[in-house]
Amino acid sequence: MPFHEELQRRTAAERAELLSVPAIANCLAGRVTRARYVAFLRQAYHHVKHTVPLLMACGSRFGEERAPLRAAMAQYIAEENGHEQWILDDLRACGDDAEAARRAPPAAATELMVAYAYDYISRVHPAGFLGMVHVLEGTSTALATRAAHSIAHALALPASAFRYLTSHGSLDQEHVRFFADVVEQLDRAERDHVVHVAKRVYRLYGDIFRGLPA
Repeated sequence: MPFHEELQRRTAAERAELLSVPAIANCLAGRVTRARYVAFLRQAYHHVKHTVPLLMACGSRFGEERAPLRAAMAQYIAEENGHEQWILDDLRACGDDAEAARRAPPAAATELMVAYAYDYISRVHPAGFLGMVHVLEGTSTALATRAAHSIAHALALPASAFRYLTSHGSLDQEHVRFFADVVEQLDRAERDHVVHVAKRVYRLYGDIFRGLPA
């Protein structure tokens, strides 16, 4: 069995728990307020802005003998760079103060998820970070475009308010295929790190949604 399929199987319960979070289920059903969508974007900004630094930290800890993995991190960096700016643009299109959102501290759940990723890379094993990549990109592929359509219809917001969701969703379909090729290069111990982090991040990412305003 390809490891990507094994990863999905071994984390199926955690993924189902994430998708059952009321904020996500309501969003897909079109039951969402502008305040909740803005709150989601604000928290997304505070974790997405760390994507490139985390990828840099991850790649730097793979030795020369893992050159293909380092190259994969470099490709991810090139593709992910600047996505946090899309979120600020979406906030402006929603009528929110993007500069205030940038300066505001993250919610505790967001801060903890980001801190966990940095800690695992430095303290345990860099391959674990690919578990976080799996959760965020896999969730985006499954939800982004559907959620954007539901929110746009419910709130009558312009298309310019959904660049992060719609573009991220379409991009991540390619990213998932690339991800499957990358994780196939990992040895068994590294794969276990990926599974472990994915399980943790499904919970931590869900806590961000659980903390959004009703």
